[in-house]
Amino acid sequence: METHNSFNEQFEFSGKAKTYSLIAIVIGVVAIALGFLTGAVERTFANLLLMGYYLTCVCIAGVFFCALQYAAQAGWSASLLRVPQAFAKVLPYAAVILLLIIGAGLYFTHPILTEETHQHITGPYLYKEWAPKAITTPGTDAYDAVIKGKSGYLNIPFFFGRLAFYLIAYSILGLLLVKYSNNEDELGGMFNYKKSFNMACAFLAIFGFTVPLFAFDAIMSLDAHWFSTMFGWYNFAALWVSGLSVITLVLIYLRKQGYFTWITTDHLHNLGQLIFGFSIFWTYLWFAQFLLIYYANIPEEAAYFYKRWEPEFQPWFWFNLVLNFLAPFLVLMSRDSKRSVGVLKTACIILVLGHWLDYFVMVMPGTVGPLAHWYSEIGWIEAGTFIGFAGLFCFMLFTALSKFKSLVPKNHPFLQESLHHHI
Repeated sequence: METHNSFNEQFEFSGKAKTYSLIAIVIGVVAIALGFLTGAVERTFANLLLMGYYLTCVCIAGVFFCALQYAAQAGWSASLLRVPQAFAKVLPYAAVILLLIIGAGLYFTHPILTEETHQHITGPYLYKEWAPKAITTPGTDAYDAVIKGKSGYLNIPFFFGRLAFYLIAYSILGLLLVKYSNNEDELGGMFNYKKSFNMACAFLAIFGFTVPLFAFDAIMSLDAHWFSTMFGWYNFAALWVSGLSVITLVLIYLRKQGYFTWITTDHLHNLGQLIFGFSIFWTYLWFAQFLLIYYANIPEEAAYFYKRWEPEFQPWFWFNLVLNFLAPFLVLMSRDSKRSVGVLKTACIILVLGHWLDYFVMVMPGTVGPLAHWYSEIGWIEAGTFIGFAGLFCFMLFTALSKFKSLVPKNHPFLQESLHHHI
């Protein structure tokens, strides 16, 4: 079998990358602490939920990427699998962070004004439309019959248990894919590859059924009176495009640092194709969900978009479409643009920021909202929290990557196909 001199080289996480990631973490910690200390507690919790969910989704996308390649028995991607495998190793930490944010957001309470009954009650900082007991207690001024009807599903123990189940399942299956790949390096043969194939199929089956529920619980339940059967797949598309964009950015960075020298413009072209195609898929789901609700104009359905047409959010609502559809559509349509590292890198950065804005539009109206005198500008809490989580992700990712003994699955049966990949 043909070998490459860099295969046995380990990634060394040091220098500027480590320093900058630590500085970013400090910036994030300071921004979050100041958010709490200056009284913007609700806004800070909303940003923590946004970034905790975003971080978790990107890591889940890494597991999904690995599972998809194994289940499809794809050859082109074999030599770059260590990067999404590092995402899988970060996922358990991201899951714990998200669960801690949601747990704290439900545990700590403050006076709130209910939207439906306009009564002041004590409720949590997150999921305030359904979590307060007064809303589901008959006879109270804040009682809401609609939420009471959903309380069999939307109650804190069942809600938290579901989220924990999804994230534990994704994490375990992701770590098993990494384990089998490492075993394959040490033992050779097809035994561990077949185990990876079976585990990938199991993950895809579980993921396919549960990822819409994960989005329903973590994000859609912020607006508990509203529901959309398309919301889960719309969130999946955002998860997948943002994950692909981050995988591509990490590969571009590592190639620049002298690692993954076997990754060519052909591999990047494939990633660009996936990013372009699923950006269009995201747009289809965004537009289909919006158009059907807009045309029908049924009050209980339109309420979600009515909030996002408030003056505080409407510019971001439309700018979201510009960043996540128009920019990749215009930038990545041609073959040459997908093969240009600079152009692809720019498109990926736009999409990472664009899907942050996508989650911002999903989260903020149902948490902070215009009732709390929200203003139209995205401020220092948003920027600081984003920088902090980006730094944390980079620190955990590159630490995980540095633990691999080899930067390529040396005994992967399709490795040679990947090394000679050309389109």
